[in-house]
Amino acid sequence: MSDPDVCVVVPTIREYGCVRDYVANARAHGFDTDRLEFCLVTEDDCPTGEMRAMLDDLGVAGGVYDGSARDRWFESHGIAEHRDLIPARSHAQTSFGLLYLWAAGHDYGAFLDDDTRPHEGVDFFGTHLANLAYEGDLVERASDERWVNVLDDAEGDLYPRGYPYAAMDETVERRTTEVSDVVASQGLWTDVPDLDAVRILNDGDLRGQAATRTSSADFPTDFVAARGHYLTVCSMNLAFRREVVPAFYQFPMDDNEWGVGRFDDIWSGLLLKRACDAVGTRLYNGRPLCRHEKAPRSTFDDLADEVAGLELNEHVWEVIDRAEPTLPDGDASGDPLAADGGARVDAYAAVARAVADELVAGDFSTYRNGAFLNRCGERLREWLSCLDALADGGTFRQL
Repeated sequence: MSDPDVCVVVPTIREYGCVRDYVANARAHGFDTDRLEFCLVTEDDCPTGEMRAMLDDLGVAGGVYDGSARDRWFESHGIAEHRDLIPARSHAQTSFGLLYLWAAGHDYGAFLDDDTRPHEGVDFFGTHLANLAYEGDLVERASDERWVNVLDDAEGDLYPRGYPYAAMDETVERRTTEVSDVVASQGLWTDVPDLDAVRILNDGDLRGQAATRTSSADFPTDFVAARGHYLTVCSMNLAFRREVVPAFYQFPMDDNEWGVGRFDDIWSGLLLKRACDAVGTRLYNGRPLCRHEKAPRSTFDDLADEVAGLELNEHVWEVIDRAEPTLPDGDASGDPLAADGGARVDAYAAVARAVADELVAGDFSTYRNGAFLNRCGERLREWLSCLDALADGGTFRQL
């Protein structure tokens, strides 16, 4: 029997049965499910007993954490003062899964949304882990706007949720490059594409989905985004290495006085991409695909959730981009990637700290709800303090 080394984080309030499909996929393809530990993040009014029974029935490790269970977890780990890092009733509660992974010592993490399902013919977890170990040639995308559209090959001129409106109509460049040191694997989605409400309305759908649907043919090649170029990172189908956790805080949406929501994974992805570029690592995109079976809901409800942050989303990447981290020394060559794992973690923490400083110090008063960016910087600083407290007394290097 293997000890779990992959923490699978599933935020769920209704379709927790998705776990059955992912476990079945793993077993069908010979992936050792003893390697998986599930962290179901839910709410006090959800059927937590049924969720625990499901994990027991499947014979997989894991736990179910509603609000009360999360409070107990924070208390038991001596970090109750950091409880506010996890917003109430928000998709950004996936940050709890990162803390769970960090405390338990898993080497890998995966985020899965509960309205997704794996494709039957693909080894879902095996493909993600193969991506994280990938070394070789791969398509690299860039554009004159410094943004890469992950839906660029799809029909219908689609742009994903979080892609800045000012960066549309970009001129795209593609080339082949040598890729190694992959630290995150973003799987994309068939069926319902991940669009924001404005784009869903523009696509002619009033039920929160999209008139245009995607298929496997819309994702012909896996790729990376060029250094210094950004892309949307959606957490519905994502795997990553432990070392990136300091620079992967899911920003605290929904539960805030400004009403900003729906950009938690998008903004955390910007931070992650900035960190990867600084440290010299890569974010792999494409397969394994999942089916996104998004339930119908009012597009206008999504619009109401997103509108408070739409202007901020146009500019937050520029704030993150201008942060200037000081990385720790690595081995004799000065390369932190060639050093021990602690130095690599320190490097991601250094980038997160620099971004936090930029967000805290910035004057964003000309933007609608600009003070929320200052709050995000404060929370990111606290995130690093919380990870320090979980590290058995160890701390990141103070750079």
